[in-house]
Amino acid sequence: MIRKRNEGRTMSRRAVLRGAGVAVALPWLESLHAATASNPFPKRFGVLFMGNGVNEDHWSASGSGAAMKLSRSLEPLEPLKRKINVIDGLFHKRATGQGIHPAQTGSLLSGANIQRGPILKAGITVDQVIANQIGQDTPQSSMVLACEQPLTGYHETNFSMAYSSHLSWESADSPVPSEVYPSLAFDNLFENRGLLRNSSILDRVRTRAETLSRKVSADDKAKLDEYLTSVREVEKRVERLRVDKHKADEAGKQKNVPTLTMARPANGLPEDLRDHTRLMCDIVAIGFQTDRTRVATMLLANDLSAQIYPFLQMREGHHSASHYNNSDGYERITRFYVSQLAYLAGKLDAMPEGNGTVLDNSCLMFLSNLWIGRKHDNSKLPVVLAGGLGGTIETGRALDYYGAGDENRKMCSLYLSILDRFGVKAERFGDAETRLERL
Repeated sequence: MIRKRNEGRTMSRRAVLRGAGVAVALPWLESLHAATASNPFPKRFGVLFMGNGVNEDHWSASGSGAAMKLSRSLEPLEPLKRKINVIDGLFHKRATGQGIHPAQTGSLLSGANIQRGPILKAGITVDQVIANQIGQDTPQSSMVLACEQPLTGYHETNFSMAYSSHLSWESADSPVPSEVYPSLAFDNLFENRGLLRNSSILDRVRTRAETLSRKVSADDKAKLDEYLTSVREVEKRVERLRVDKHKADEAGKQKNVPTLTMARPANGLPEDLRDHTRLMCDIVAIGFQTDRTRVATMLLANDLSAQIYPFLQMREGHHSASHYNNSDGYERITRFYVSQLAYLAGKLDAMPEGNGTVLDNSCLMFLSNLWIGRKHDNSKLPVVLAGGLGGTIETGRALDYYGAGDENRKMCSLYLSILDRFGVKAERFGDAETRLERL
Protein backbone atom coordinates (compact mmCIF):
# COMPACT_ATOMS: atom_id res chain seq x y z
CA MET A 1 0.00 0.00 0.00
CA ILE A 2 1.10 3.60 -0.60
CA ARG A 3 0.20 6.08 2.11
CA LYS A 4 -0.74 9.43 0.58
CA ARG A 5 -0.48 12.99 1.73
CA ASN A 6 -3.00 15.69 0.94
CA GLU A 7 -2.89 17.73 -2.24
CA GLY A 8 -1.23 20.63 -0.48
CA ARG A 9 1.98 18.68 -0.11
CA THR A 10 5.19 19.86 -1.74
CA MET A 11 7.65 17.72 -3.60
CA SER A 12 11.37 18.02 -3.16
CA ARG A 13 12.97 21.17 -4.51
CA ARG A 14 14.69 18.96 -7.07
CA ALA A 15 13.85 19.53 -10.74
CA VAL A 16 10.53 17.92 -11.61
CA LEU A 17 8.86 16.83 -14.85
CA ARG A 18 5.12 17.46 -14.68
CA GLY A 19 2.47 15.99 -16.92
CA ALA A 20 -1.16 14.91 -16.88
CA GLY A 21 -1.81 13.74 -13.34
CA VAL A 22 1.83 13.03 -12.51
CA ALA A 23 4.98 14.76 -11.28
CA VAL A 24 8.30 12.94 -11.50
CA ALA A 25 11.44 14.24 -9.81
CA LEU A 26 14.54 14.00 -11.96
CA PRO A 27 17.76 12.27 -11.01
CA TRP A 28 20.66 14.51 -10.01
CA LEU A 29 21.78 16.45 -13.06
CA GLU A 30 24.86 18.62 -12.69
CA SER A 31 23.54 21.09 -15.26
CA LEU A 32 20.59 21.92 -13.01
CA HIS A 33 22.50 22.29 -9.73
CA ALA A 34 20.00 19.96 -8.09
CA ALA A 35 21.44 20.17 -4.60
CA THR A 36 23.15 22.88 -2.61
CA ALA A 37 24.23 23.28 1.00
CA SER A 38 20.73 24.60 1.79
CA ASN A 39 19.02 21.89 -0.26
CA PRO A 40 20.84 18.60 0.42
CA PHE A 41 19.97 15.31 -1.15
CA PRO A 42 17.01 13.59 0.50
CA LYS A 43 17.55 10.72 2.91
CA ARG A 44 15.60 7.50 2.30
CA PHE A 45 14.78 4.54 4.53
CA GLY A 46 13.87 1.02 3.46
CA VAL A 47 13.18 -2.26 5.26
CA LEU A 48 13.32 -5.77 3.77
CA PHE A 49 12.01 -8.61 5.94
CA MET A 50 12.42 -12.37 5.64
CA GLY A 51 10.47 -14.48 8.13
CA ASN A 52 11.56 -17.57 10.10
CA GLY A 53 15.25 -16.83 10.57
CA VAL A 54 18.44 -17.67 8.69
CA ASN A 55 20.94 -20.51 8.48
CA GLU A 56 23.08 -19.53 11.47
CA ASP A 57 26.01 -21.67 10.31
CA HIS A 58 26.54 -19.45 7.28
CA TRP A 59 25.64 -16.00 8.62
CA SER A 60 28.70 -14.05 9.75
CA ALA A 61 31.09 -11.29 8.79
CA SER A 62 34.49 -10.16 10.02
CA GLY A 63 36.94 -7.42 9.22
CA SER A 64 36.14 -4.10 7.61
CA GLY A 65 36.16 -2.28 4.29
CA ALA A 66 37.70 -4.10 1.35
CA ALA A 67 39.09 -6.73 3.73
CA MET A 68 35.70 -7.66 5.15
CA LYS A 69 34.99 -11.38 4.88
CA LEU A 70 31.38 -12.39 4.28
CA SER A 71 29.90 -15.83 4.92
CA ARG A 72 28.14 -17.89 2.28
CA SER A 73 24.67 -16.45 2.91
CA LEU A 74 26.01 -12.91 2.74
CA GLU A 75 28.07 -13.46 -0.43
CA PRO A 76 25.56 -11.61 -2.66
CA LEU A 77 26.64 -8.43 -0.84
CA GLU A 78 30.32 -8.85 -1.77
CA PRO A 79 30.31 -6.06 -4.41
CA LEU A 80 28.77 -3.69 -1.83
CA LYS A 81 30.70 -4.67 1.29
CA ARG A 82 32.26 -1.21 1.63
CA LYS A 83 28.73 0.16 1.93
CA ILE A 84 27.14 -2.26 4.40
CA ASN A 85 27.18 -2.99 8.11
CA VAL A 86 26.56 -6.55 9.29
CA ILE A 87 25.19 -6.24 12.81
CA ASP A 88 25.19 -9.15 15.25
CA GLY A 89 23.63 -9.54 18.69
CA LEU A 90 20.69 -7.13 18.74
CA PHE A 91 17.34 -8.32 20.10
CA HIS A 92 13.86 -7.36 21.32
CA LYS A 93 13.54 -8.43 24.95
CA ARG A 94 9.75 -7.96 24.87
CA ALA A 95 9.55 -10.46 22.00
CA THR A 96 11.27 -13.23 23.96
CA GLY A 97 9.42 -15.70 26.20
CA GLN A 98 5.97 -14.77 24.81
CA GLY A 99 5.51 -17.69 22.45
CA ILE A 100 6.62 -18.51 18.94
CA HIS A 101 6.12 -16.71 15.61
CA PRO A 102 3.45 -13.94 15.94
CA ALA A 103 4.80 -12.88 19.33
CA GLN A 104 8.29 -12.75 17.83
CA THR A 105 7.22 -10.66 14.84
CA GLY A 106 4.44 -8.28 15.85
CA SER A 107 6.74 -5.77 17.51
CA LEU A 108 9.79 -6.21 15.28
CA LEU A 109 9.87 -2.59 14.11
CA SER A 110 8.26 -1.05 17.17
CA GLY A 111 9.56 -2.84 20.27
CA ALA A 112 6.02 -2.64 21.70
CA ASN A 113 4.24 -5.10 23.97
CA ILE A 114 1.75 -6.90 21.73
CA GLN A 115 -1.55 -8.34 22.91
CA ARG A 116 -3.18 -11.76 22.64
CA GLY A 117 -6.78 -12.27 21.57
CA PRO A 118 -9.10 -10.60 19.06
CA ILE A 119 -8.08 -7.00 19.73
CA LEU A 120 -4.85 -5.96 18.05
CA LYS A 121 -2.38 -3.99 20.11
CA ALA A 122 1.16 -3.32 18.97
CA GLY A 123 2.78 0.05 18.31
CA ILE A 124 3.74 2.51 15.60
CA THR A 125 6.78 1.22 13.73
CA VAL A 126 10.01 3.02 13.01
CA ASP A 127 9.28 3.31 9.28
CA GLN A 128 6.00 5.09 9.95
CA VAL A 129 7.57 7.43 12.50
CA ILE A 130 10.05 8.43 9.79
CA ALA A 131 7.22 8.74 7.24
CA ASN A 132 5.36 11.07 9.59
CA GLN A 133 8.50 13.22 9.81
CA ILE A 134 9.51 13.43 6.14
CA GLY A 135 6.51 12.14 4.19
CA GLN A 136 5.07 15.60 3.60
CA ASP A 137 7.97 16.28 1.25
CA THR A 138 6.88 13.64 -1.27
CA PRO A 139 3.60 12.70 -2.95
CA GLN A 140 3.53 9.39 -1.06
CA SER A 141 4.61 9.34 2.56
CA SER A 142 5.49 5.64 2.50
CA MET A 143 5.25 2.48 0.45
CA VAL A 144 4.40 -0.85 2.09
CA LEU A 145 4.76 -3.93 -0.13
CA ALA A 146 4.67 -7.71 0.29
CA CYS A 147 5.47 -10.73 -1.87
CA GLU A 148 2.76 -12.98 -0.45
CA GLN A 149 -0.74 -12.48 0.90
CA PRO A 150 -1.20 -11.79 4.63
CA LEU A 151 -2.21 -14.60 6.95
CA THR A 152 -5.58 -14.67 8.71
CA GLY A 153 -6.90 -16.26 11.88
CA TYR A 154 -5.06 -17.03 15.11
CA HIS A 155 -1.93 -18.90 16.04
CA GLU A 156 -1.97 -21.66 18.67
CA THR A 157 -0.45 -19.10 21.08
CA ASN A 158 -3.66 -17.01 20.74
CA PHE A 159 -1.89 -14.18 18.96
CA SER A 160 -3.46 -12.91 15.75
CA MET A 161 -1.77 -13.96 12.53
CA ALA A 162 -1.85 -10.28 11.61
CA TYR A 163 1.30 -9.95 13.71
CA SER A 164 3.04 -12.50 11.51
CA SER A 165 2.22 -10.90 8.19
CA HIS A 166 2.19 -7.15 8.79
CA LEU A 167 5.52 -5.51 9.46
CA SER A 168 4.49 -1.84 9.30
CA TRP A 169 2.03 -0.31 11.79
CA GLU A 170 0.68 3.25 11.73
CA SER A 171 -0.73 2.98 15.26
CA ALA A 172 -1.07 0.45 18.06
CA ASP A 173 -4.20 -1.08 16.53
CA SER A 174 -3.67 -0.45 12.82
CA PRO A 175 -1.20 -2.33 10.63
CA VAL A 176 -0.56 -0.60 7.31
CA PRO A 177 -2.13 -2.76 4.56
CA SER A 178 0.55 -4.14 2.26
CA GLU A 179 0.31 -4.18 -1.52
CA VAL A 180 1.09 -7.56 -3.07
CA TYR A 181 0.39 -6.76 -6.73
CA PRO A 182 3.22 -4.99 -8.59
CA SER A 183 0.77 -3.34 -10.99
CA LEU A 184 -1.23 -1.81 -8.15
CA ALA A 185 1.93 -0.74 -6.34
CA PHE A 186 3.17 1.00 -9.49
CA ASP A 187 -0.20 2.63 -10.22
CA ASN A 188 -0.49 3.90 -6.66
CA LEU A 189 3.03 5.26 -6.76
CA PHE A 190 2.39 7.30 -9.90
CA GLU A 191 -1.30 7.98 -9.19
CA ASN A 192 -2.46 6.10 -12.29
CA ARG A 193 -6.25 6.18 -12.10
CA GLY A 194 -8.96 5.43 -14.65
CA LEU A 195 -7.88 6.13 -18.22
CA LEU A 196 -4.41 7.23 -17.04
CA ARG A 197 -3.58 3.54 -16.66
CA ASN A 198 -3.74 3.30 -20.46
CA SER A 199 -1.08 5.96 -21.04
CA SER A 200 2.61 5.76 -20.30
CA ILE A 201 3.97 7.99 -17.56
CA LEU A 202 6.70 9.02 -19.97
CA ASP A 203 4.16 10.00 -22.63
CA ARG A 204 2.56 12.30 -20.07
CA VAL A 205 5.86 14.13 -19.45
CA ARG A 206 7.43 13.63 -22.90
CA THR A 207 7.22 17.25 -24.11
CA ARG A 208 8.91 18.61 -20.99
CA ALA A 209 11.51 15.86 -21.05
CA GLU A 210 12.41 16.68 -24.65
CA THR A 211 12.67 20.38 -23.85
CA LEU A 212 14.90 19.68 -20.87
CA SER A 213 17.08 17.28 -22.87
CA ARG A 214 17.98 20.13 -25.25
CA LYS A 215 19.10 22.37 -22.39
CA VAL A 216 21.40 20.12 -20.36
CA SER A 217 24.94 18.93 -21.02
CA ALA A 218 25.73 15.85 -23.08
CA ASP A 219 26.58 13.89 -19.96
CA ASP A 220 23.33 14.89 -18.29
CA LYS A 221 21.38 14.11 -21.46
CA ALA A 222 22.79 10.57 -21.42
CA LYS A 223 21.93 10.28 -17.74
CA LEU A 224 18.38 11.54 -18.38
CA ASP A 225 17.89 9.11 -21.28
CA GLU A 226 19.13 6.19 -19.16
CA TYR A 227 16.81 7.21 -16.34
CA LEU A 228 13.72 7.48 -18.56
CA THR A 229 14.56 4.17 -20.21
CA SER A 230 14.76 2.42 -16.82
CA VAL A 231 11.36 3.81 -15.83
CA ARG A 232 9.85 2.63 -19.11
CA GLU A 233 11.30 -0.87 -18.77
CA VAL A 234 9.64 -1.31 -15.39
CA GLU A 235 6.42 0.21 -16.72
CA LYS A 236 6.28 -2.34 -19.55
CA ARG A 237 6.69 -5.25 -17.13
CA VAL A 238 3.92 -3.80 -14.98
CA GLU A 239 1.60 -3.45 -17.97
CA ARG A 240 1.78 -7.20 -18.61
CA LEU A 241 0.99 -7.95 -14.98
CA ARG A 242 -1.90 -5.49 -14.99
CA VAL A 243 -3.52 -7.64 -17.69
CA ASP A 244 -2.88 -10.79 -15.62
CA LYS A 245 -4.46 -9.17 -12.56
CA HIS A 246 -7.56 -8.20 -14.55
CA LYS A 247 -7.93 -11.77 -15.92
CA ALA A 248 -7.57 -13.18 -12.40
CA ASP A 249 -10.25 -10.86 -11.04
CA GLU A 250 -12.63 -11.84 -13.84
CA ALA A 251 -11.97 -15.55 -13.26
CA GLY A 252 -12.58 -15.09 -9.55
CA LYS A 253 -15.91 -13.41 -10.20
CA GLN A 254 -17.05 -16.23 -12.45
CA LYS A 255 -16.15 -18.82 -9.81
CA ASN A 256 -17.36 -16.63 -6.93
CA VAL A 257 -13.93 -16.98 -5.34
CA PRO A 258 -11.92 -14.03 -3.92
CA THR A 259 -8.78 -13.51 -5.98
CA LEU A 260 -6.59 -13.33 -2.89
CA THR A 261 -7.49 -16.93 -1.98
CA MET A 262 -6.28 -18.29 -5.32
CA ALA A 263 -2.79 -19.69 -5.82
CA ARG A 264 -0.28 -17.99 -8.08
CA PRO A 265 -0.34 -17.52 -11.05
CA ALA A 266 -4.15 -17.95 -11.15
CA ASN A 267 -4.39 -15.00 -8.75
CA GLY A 268 -2.57 -12.70 -11.17
CA LEU A 269 0.74 -12.67 -9.34
CA PRO A 270 3.95 -13.60 -11.20
CA GLU A 271 4.33 -17.38 -11.31
CA ASP A 272 8.05 -17.15 -10.56
CA LEU A 273 8.78 -15.61 -7.16
CA ARG A 274 12.08 -14.32 -8.53
CA ASP A 275 10.22 -12.12 -11.01
CA HIS A 276 7.91 -10.88 -8.26
CA THR A 277 10.62 -9.89 -5.79
CA ARG A 278 12.79 -8.23 -8.42
CA LEU A 279 9.93 -6.15 -9.78
CA MET A 280 8.96 -5.04 -6.29
CA CYS A 281 12.59 -4.01 -5.70
CA ASP A 282 12.52 -2.10 -9.00
CA ILE A 283 9.40 -0.24 -7.89
CA VAL A 284 11.05 0.74 -4.60
CA ALA A 285 14.13 1.91 -6.50
CA ILE A 286 12.06 4.02 -8.89
CA GLY A 287 10.06 5.41 -5.97
CA PHE A 288 13.30 6.57 -4.34
CA GLN A 289 14.92 7.88 -7.53
CA THR A 290 11.85 9.79 -8.72
CA ASP A 291 11.30 11.12 -5.18
CA ARG A 292 7.74 9.83 -5.16
CA THR A 293 8.48 8.39 -1.73
CA ARG A 294 11.42 8.19 0.68
CA VAL A 295 10.19 5.39 2.93
CA ALA A 296 9.55 1.80 1.82
CA THR A 297 8.91 -1.43 3.69
CA MET A 298 8.85 -4.80 1.93
CA LEU A 299 7.81 -8.10 3.45
CA LEU A 300 9.63 -10.60 1.25
CA ALA A 301 8.40 -13.68 3.13
CA ASN A 302 5.87 -13.83 5.97
CA ASP A 303 6.67 -15.24 9.32
CA LEU A 304 5.09 -18.72 8.98
CA SER A 305 5.50 -18.28 5.21
CA ALA A 306 4.19 -20.98 2.89
CA GLN A 307 6.36 -19.83 -0.03
CA ILE A 308 7.86 -22.62 -2.10
CA TYR A 309 11.16 -22.49 -3.96
CA PRO A 310 11.38 -24.98 -6.83
CA PHE A 311 14.13 -22.88 -8.40
CA LEU A 312 16.21 -23.61 -5.28
CA GLN A 313 15.53 -27.36 -5.52
CA MET A 314 13.43 -27.17 -2.34
CA ARG A 315 10.27 -29.23 -1.89
CA GLU A 316 9.28 -27.89 1.53
CA GLY A 317 7.54 -24.59 2.11
CA HIS A 318 9.52 -21.85 3.80
CA HIS A 319 8.20 -22.35 7.34
CA SER A 320 8.62 -26.12 7.23
CA ALA A 321 12.15 -25.75 5.86
CA SER A 322 13.02 -23.34 8.69
CA HIS A 323 12.66 -26.20 11.17
CA TYR A 324 15.84 -27.52 9.53
CA ASN A 325 17.36 -24.09 9.15
CA ASN A 326 20.98 -25.28 9.29
CA SER A 327 20.44 -27.39 6.16
CA ASP A 328 21.95 -26.56 2.79
CA GLY A 329 18.46 -26.06 1.38
CA TYR A 330 17.53 -23.45 3.93
CA GLU A 331 20.84 -21.71 3.38
CA ARG A 332 19.86 -21.33 -0.26
CA ILE A 333 16.59 -19.72 0.86
CA THR A 334 18.51 -17.35 3.12
CA ARG A 335 20.91 -16.43 0.34
CA PHE A 336 18.05 -15.88 -2.10
CA TYR A 337 16.53 -13.23 0.15
CA VAL A 338 19.87 -11.59 0.89
CA SER A 339 20.30 -11.35 -2.88
CA GLN A 340 17.16 -9.19 -3.00
CA LEU A 341 18.81 -6.73 -0.64
CA ALA A 342 21.93 -6.87 -2.81
CA TYR A 343 19.86 -6.27 -5.95
CA LEU A 344 18.00 -3.25 -4.54
CA ALA A 345 21.12 -1.78 -2.96
CA GLY A 346 23.02 -2.31 -6.21
CA LYS A 347 20.34 -0.50 -8.21
CA LEU A 348 20.42 2.45 -5.83
CA ASP A 349 24.21 2.46 -5.93
CA ALA A 350 24.09 2.69 -9.73
CA MET A 351 22.06 5.93 -9.50
CA PRO A 352 24.48 8.90 -9.32
CA GLU A 353 23.58 11.67 -6.90
CA GLY A 354 26.11 14.47 -6.52
CA ASN A 355 29.47 13.00 -5.63
CA GLY A 356 27.83 9.78 -4.47
CA THR A 357 24.78 7.64 -5.21
CA VAL A 358 21.20 7.26 -4.07
CA LEU A 359 22.38 4.36 -1.88
CA ASP A 360 24.85 6.68 -0.16
CA ASN A 361 21.90 8.82 0.89
CA SER A 362 19.77 5.86 1.97
CA CYS A 363 19.60 3.27 4.72
CA LEU A 364 18.26 -0.15 3.76
CA MET A 365 17.74 -2.57 6.65
CA PHE A 366 17.43 -6.33 6.12
CA LEU A 367 16.25 -8.39 9.10
CA SER A 368 14.33 -11.43 10.28
CA ASN A 369 12.26 -12.18 13.37
CA LEU A 370 14.35 -15.22 14.32
CA TRP A 371 17.94 -16.34 14.50
CA ILE A 372 17.52 -20.13 14.63
CA GLY A 373 14.24 -21.38 13.20
CA ARG A 374 14.45 -24.95 14.45
CA LYS A 375 14.64 -23.62 18.03
CA HIS A 376 12.45 -20.54 17.49
CA ASP A 377 15.40 -18.69 18.99
CA ASN A 378 15.21 -14.90 18.81
CA SER A 379 17.81 -14.16 21.47
CA LYS A 380 19.56 -12.24 18.71
CA LEU A 381 18.47 -11.17 15.25
CA PRO A 382 20.20 -11.13 11.85
CA VAL A 383 20.55 -7.51 10.71
CA VAL A 384 22.28 -5.89 7.73
CA LEU A 385 22.30 -2.18 6.95
CA ALA A 386 23.18 -0.92 3.47
CA GLY A 387 23.94 2.72 2.69
CA GLY A 388 25.48 5.60 4.58
CA LEU A 389 22.37 7.79 4.98
CA GLY A 390 23.97 10.96 3.72
CA GLY A 391 27.30 10.28 5.42
CA THR A 392 25.72 9.91 8.87
CA ILE A 393 26.45 6.17 9.13
CA GLU A 394 29.96 4.77 8.79
CA THR A 395 29.86 1.67 6.59
CA GLY A 396 32.00 -1.35 5.74
CA ARG A 397 31.92 -2.89 9.21
CA ALA A 398 30.97 -6.02 11.12
CA LEU A 399 29.52 -4.88 14.46
CA ASP A 400 28.97 -7.38 17.30
CA TYR A 401 26.89 -6.40 20.33
CA TYR A 402 26.10 -9.86 21.66
CA GLY A 403 28.45 -9.64 24.63
CA ALA A 404 27.66 -6.01 25.46
CA GLY A 405 24.85 -6.80 27.90
CA ASP A 406 21.11 -6.68 27.31
CA GLU A 407 20.82 -2.93 27.93
CA ASN A 408 23.37 -2.23 25.21
CA ARG A 409 22.07 -4.48 22.43
CA LYS A 410 18.48 -3.36 21.91
CA MET A 411 17.03 -3.16 18.41
CA CYS A 412 15.13 -0.10 19.55
CA SER A 413 18.43 1.61 20.33
CA LEU A 414 19.28 1.12 16.66
CA TYR A 415 15.92 2.63 15.72
CA LEU A 416 16.52 5.64 17.97
CA SER A 417 19.87 6.16 16.25
CA ILE A 418 18.22 6.04 12.83
CA LEU A 419 15.40 8.37 13.93
CA ASP A 420 18.01 10.93 15.04
CA ARG A 421 19.44 10.95 11.52
CA PHE A 422 16.01 11.76 10.09
CA GLY A 423 15.51 14.64 12.48
CA VAL A 424 13.07 12.80 14.75
CA LYS A 425 13.86 13.76 18.32
CA ALA A 426 12.58 11.09 20.69
CA GLU A 427 13.57 10.42 24.28
CA ARG A 428 12.64 6.78 23.90
CA PHE A 429 11.35 4.31 21.34
CA GLY A 430 9.93 0.93 22.30
CA ASP A 431 12.01 -0.35 25.19
CA ALA A 432 15.06 1.87 24.56
CA GLU A 433 16.09 5.23 25.95
CA THR A 434 19.67 5.19 24.68
CA ARG A 435 21.16 5.18 21.19
CA LEU A 436 23.16 2.29 19.81
CA GLU A 437 26.85 2.82 20.38
CA ARG A 438 29.33 2.70 17.50
CA LEU A 439 26.70 3.15 14.80
